[in-house]
Amino acid sequence: MSFPVTSQAPLTEQERSLLPTDADVEFYAEHGWYLSQKLLTDDEADGLVAASDRYYAGERDRRLPARPATLAYWEPSHGNVQRHNDYVHYEHEGLARLLCKPLIGAVAARLARADEIRVFQSTLIYKPPAASEPSNIVPWHFDKHYWSSSASDTMLTAFIPFHDCGEDMGTITMIDGSHRWREVGRDDSVTQHFAQRSATDMERLLEENAAYNNSVVVKVPMVIPKGHMSFHHCRIYHGSGPNRSTRPRRAVSFHLQDGGNAYRPFVLSTGEVLAYNHDTLVRRLPDGRPDYADPDFFPVLWRNQDTSA
Repeated sequence: MSFPVTSQAPLTEQERSLLPTDADVEFYAEHGWYLSQKLLTDDEADGLVAASDRYYAGERDRRLPARPATLAYWEPSHGNVQRHNDYVHYEHEGLARLLCKPLIGAVAARLARADEIRVFQSTLIYKPPAASEPSNIVPWHFDKHYWSSSASDTMLTAFIPFHDCGEDMGTITMIDGSHRWREVGRDDSVTQHFAQRSATDMERLLEENAAYNNSVVVKVPMVIPKGHMSFHHCRIYHGSGPNRSTRPRRAVSFHLQDGGNAYRPFVLSTGEVLAYNHDTLVRRLPDGRPDYADPDFFPVLWRNQDTSA
């Protein structure tokens, strides 16, 4: 069973007016992040809240065929910690239909200068209003470390809050321009999810990379109104702080891949080939490689119909 969530109908004139301008695309190339215009209606944003409530109550339209070893999958028994649930676009049709809006893909295509955008992963996030909760802190990291088995260096993420999201809620925060840094101090540990690593070591690695590039660490919190979203490059350092508000911070990190992305073997220093969660789930190509274009997991969100206007 697959969800018919994508449409290749042309964008409306109103939707085309919401695409990044040439100046926006250049800004993204320089800074590594972009704040969108209002891409979701209030009803669509509210629909994400309602669909996520049903998801948290146990509603699924289908289940993953296997449970990868490092799957993020909050369950009620885990308690009032920060919730992360991967593959929600695969398991829940209500979330998939709202997330897989072609306009989001068209914006990503403009920023990545790509002819095609596919879904790569979707993570539903719930950050409880608990300022002292340790799990609410997301240390500095960049996503491409986890995606080392992906050939593309232009992958990107749309961070989609379901409501107004500011610094008091622990919004996502970018290290401005860090996607252009040359990397130093890399070892096998960087391919592990931030929850499995030392926050102190990750802070140290950020500072070392800034110094190596003769740069200063400039932190830019993304203040995002309801219906808007931020996009960030796969190599930009980012993180988030505690939720000091009285409401949960609810969002999806919608990870996207350009049409040219494909699996590549990434060999660790031990000689072991790095495995990403997808590799145990998706179909195989004739040569045995995992297919990062498997439409069941990676639906096409946008295929170029001239996004240059």
